Amino acid sequence: MRGFRGMLLGLLVSFGAVTGAAAQTIEIEYWQYVFDARIKAMNELIKRFEAANPNIKVKHTTFPYADYQTKIAAAVPAGQGPDVVQLFYGWLDNFVAAKFIQPLPRDAFPPAMIEKEFYPIVSAMKRDGEYYGLPTAVRSLALFYNKKLFQEAGLDPAKPPATIDELLDAAKKTTKRDAAGNMLSAGITLDFPGQDYHWWRETLLRQNGGAPYSDDNRKVTYDSEAGAKSLNWYADLQRVHKVGQVGFMDEGQAAFRAGRAAMTIDGSFRLGGFGAIKAFEWGVAELPAGADGKKANFASYWVNAITAKPTGEKLEAAKKFMAFVTSPESMQLWLETVGELPARKAAAETEKNLNHPIYGPFLKALNYSHATVFVDEMGQRQVSLDMINRVLIQNQDAKASLAEAAKAEQAILDKFYKK
Repeated sequence: MRGFRGMLLGLLVSFGAVTGAAAQTIEIEYWQYVFDARIKAMNELIKRFEAANPNIKVKHTTFPYADYQTKIAAAVPAGQGPDVVQLFYGWLDNFVAAKFIQPLPRDAFPPAMIEKEFYPIVSAMKRDGEYYGLPTAVRSLALFYNKKLFQEAGLDPAKPPATIDELLDAAKKTTKRDAAGNMLSAGITLDFPGQDYHWWRETLLRQNGGAPYSDDNRKVTYDSEAGAKSLNWYADLQRVHKVGQVGFMDEGQAAFRAGRAAMTIDGSFRLGGFGAIKAFEWGVAELPAGADGKKANFASYWVNAITAKPTGEKLEAAKKFMAFVTSPESMQLWLETVGELPARKAAAETEKNLNHPIYGPFLKALNYSHATVFVDEMGQRQVSLDMINRVLIQNQDAKASLAEAAKAEQAILDKFYKK
């Protein structure tokens, strides 16, 4: 009898230990939008994180991009949805104003550490001395070019254009049209809805001596001679030189992927998609410099942020997960899986990465890139699209279109800063 009681007691103690361990398991939820390579990378990171932290489980939820912000806006105020969320850096002010996210706890993410180890563009995540998010990866722009089309046009595929004059010359030589003048293959894609509006605003404009905004980002400054010069240069690719055409094959990346564009400006996030191209070899080069050799680029990123939802143990788990997905090891996995660049300089600028023929041009650009500070990314983007459409579709004068765009965007800035 005594033996039975002892055995029963042992079973009860054992059962209590098991249930106690189960009770200590904390589940947090992570949200991001649907992008196959990102989902694959995050699934692997979650697997590794859970192996290192067996008492924390991470639920990974994704939504189509078109629905993503709406889902967050509905879930977080109701105390539901993610504990850690991925958001585009240009959405920050709206998310902070709506109290969807909380400042990063300083004990886990000291500002001095962030400013020492991450690229300076991450400072766009700082408001009133507090950081609200950190990226696993950052992105810059580069020139993708079709080596086969270069060779057919008598160009050296080992020497991509290094200046905008060389870019124009290469575009002229690689453009193909039929007898009726219809475009068969573009010298360069024209895709403002893609990445060209960033190329114009943060690269071409600056190379012509201008700047898109004042230093405090409160005033639009592209309504200038430099703005008109850079906008006319871009528009003349279609109007005068006829080396590209708005709407050709719908999207620039689609034309390039099909082998019907010799060059396209795109981001490092496109590496995964272009990696599937089998019909031709392509290369990557830094964005061509201005006539005086000036280089400029646009950098962007998605950040991980802690929502207003978690407290206590869940907040501690969220902090651990945030620290893990922004670690150098996670950044290298993201680079190799997604093609986006490590956000920490030491992780990015290894000799291997800098000398890589594909990653290298993107990484080098981060040292002279600008991350636009948006207050309403979608609204400001639409202003740029309307501007170029007035010039290329409605044949409006560039200066007049710039003035109209500047007025519209200034109204967006004024509305935000007067809240």
